[in-house]
Amino acid sequence: MAEADGAEDRKPQSDEAHSAFTPPPGMEPEAPEDDQPTSEFALPAGAEPVQPEPEEGSAFATPATYRAAHSPSAYTPGQGFPVVRMKESPWQDRMRTMLRMPVDVRPVPDLVQRHTETGPAVGRVLDLTLRIGELLLAGGEGAEDVEAAMFAVTRSYGLDRCEPTVTFTLLSITHQPSLVDDPVSANRTVRRRGTDYNRLSAVYQLVDDISAHEIDVSLEEAYRRLAEIRRNRHPYPGWMLTASAGLLAGAASTLVGGGVLVFFAAALGAVLGDRLAWLCAGRGLPEFYQFVVAAMPPAAIGVALNMTGIDVKASAVITGGLFALLPGRALVAAVQDGLTGFYITASARLLEVMYLFIGIIMGVLVVLYVGLQFDASPRPEEVLQIQQRPLIQIAASMVLVFTFAILLQQERSTVLIVTLNGGVAWVTFGALRYAGGIPPVPSTAIAAGLVGLFGQLFSRYRFASALPYTTAAIGPLLPGSATYYGLLLIAEDRLNEGLGSLVNAAAIALAIAIGVNLGSETSRLFMRIPGAASAAKRRAAKRTRGF
Repeated sequence: MAEADGAEDRKPQSDEAHSAFTPPPGMEPEAPEDDQPTSEFALPAGAEPVQPEPEEGSAFATPATYRAAHSPSAYTPGQGFPVVRMKESPWQDRMRTMLRMPVDVRPVPDLVQRHTETGPAVGRVLDLTLRIGELLLAGGEGAEDVEAAMFAVTRSYGLDRCEPTVTFTLLSITHQPSLVDDPVSANRTVRRRGTDYNRLSAVYQLVDDISAHEIDVSLEEAYRRLAEIRRNRHPYPGWMLTASAGLLAGAASTLVGGGVLVFFAAALGAVLGDRLAWLCAGRGLPEFYQFVVAAMPPAAIGVALNMTGIDVKASAVITGGLFALLPGRALVAAVQDGLTGFYITASARLLEVMYLFIGIIMGVLVVLYVGLQFDASPRPEEVLQIQQRPLIQIAASMVLVFTFAILLQQERSTVLIVTLNGGVAWVTFGALRYAGGIPPVPSTAIAAGLVGLFGQLFSRYRFASALPYTTAAIGPLLPGSATYYGLLLIAEDRLNEGLGSLVNAAAIALAIAIGVNLGSETSRLFMRIPGAASAAKRRAAKRTRGF
C-alpha cells in the first residue's frame, strides 16, 4: 500500500500545479489589504438591513401570490417602450416626436456633428441653440416648432438630457451632463420681434444642415452662418413694401365690391397710413399707437368720398385699409400655441392681438365720429352687400396674397406658391359661401383648413417652415367687412348691433386660425414617418390630463 502511494506521488503533475500563481506547499495565502477605507455607506459586520414591514391591508403590502422570479420590470410606460428609427424623416417630425415622449424613454442622441476628444463645448452649444431659437421666435414661429429646432441643435452636437422651454419673450434651456453632475442652464430674452420670413427660411436651412448626417457643420461654421443671417438685408426695398401695402388695400377693396376709383382711394389711404406708421416707429412710439395712426388715413378718405356725394362704395375704401392692418399672423400663431399646449405663450399672443385690434378700432372710430359731426351719411347696409364677380374677385384675392407675401419679406421662390394657395382658399370660400349658402364661419374654417393642409405639404417638400406658405394665403379670408360694419354701428350709437358684428368678426378670425392648424395636423396623416411616428402612433401634446 505504501508503494502504491509512493508511485502515485511520483506521477507527473498537471499544468495548473506548476502555475506561477499557485502558492508553494506549506504557505498560506495572505488576505489582500484593502486599498481604500471602508465606505461610509457600508453596513457594519453582522448588521442586517431592517426592512419596514407594511401595515396589514396597506396598498404597499406585497401580495400573497407575489414571486420575485416572475415579477414584471421595474417600470414600463402604458404604451410600451417605442422602437424609434426615424433617420429618414424630416428633423421637424423627429424632434417633435421625441419632445412629446417621456424623458426616460427618449432614445440616446445620435451624434451628427463632430467635436473634440474632450467632448462637446456645452456652453457654446447652448448659446448657439438659444440664438437660433431667438430668431425663430422673433420671426413669429410657433413655440412647439421653436422647441423642436432647439432640441435638434443640441442633439446633433451630442448633448443628451436637454430640456428647452419657450415662452412669449423668454427662451431657456437646461442640460444635465449626468445623474450626479449639476445641471447647466442658460436663457435669452427676445427684445424685438419683426416679420422677415426670408430670415426665417435661412434659419430653418441652418438647422436642417446641422441635423443632416452628410453635412459637416462645426460650431464655428454655425456661428458664422448665423451672423450672416442676422446681417442679411431684406429681399425687398422700402418703396416696394409701401407700394405693396397700397396694392393690398386696393385689391381688398375690389374684393368687397369696390370699383376703379375705390381701388386707387384705398391704395392711397394705405400708403399714407404706412408712412405715418413708419414715422411713429422712428420716433419710438409703441406699436399700439402705430396701428391707431395707420388706420386713420383710409377711414378719412372713405368718409371724404361719402361726403362728396360721389356714387361710389366708400365703405370699401375703409374695409380695404383694414385688410392691410388686421393681425392675422399673430392670431394664427396664438391659436396654434394654445392647441399644442403652450398656454402661457398663447395667452400673451392673444393679448397682443387684442391690443392691436383695439388700436385699429380707435383709429377708425375717431375718424367716423368726426365725419358724423360734419353730417356724413354712412350707409351701413352697403357694407354687407358684396356684389358677386367671381373672376374679378379671384384675381383680386391673388393680388392681395401676392402683395401680402412681399410685406412678410418672403423668399421670391415662395411668393408664387403662396399666391396659388390663397387663390384656392378664396375659390373654396366663394363656392361654399355664395354658391352653397353655407354660413361664413364654417366656410372660412374649411377654406383655412385647405390653406394649412397645402402649406404644410409645401413646407415638408422643401424642408422649411410652414409660415411662408400659410400666413399670406389667409389674407382674403380676414374679416375686414364684419369689423368695419361693427365699428360703423358703434359710431352711430347702435352699440348692441355693433358688438355683435365685432363678435362675428372675432369668430371668423378664430375659424381661420383653427382651420389652418387643423389643416396642418391633417397633413401629417398622409406622412409616413419611419418608426414610431406614423399616423396611428403619433403622440399628441399631452400637457394636462383629467386623471
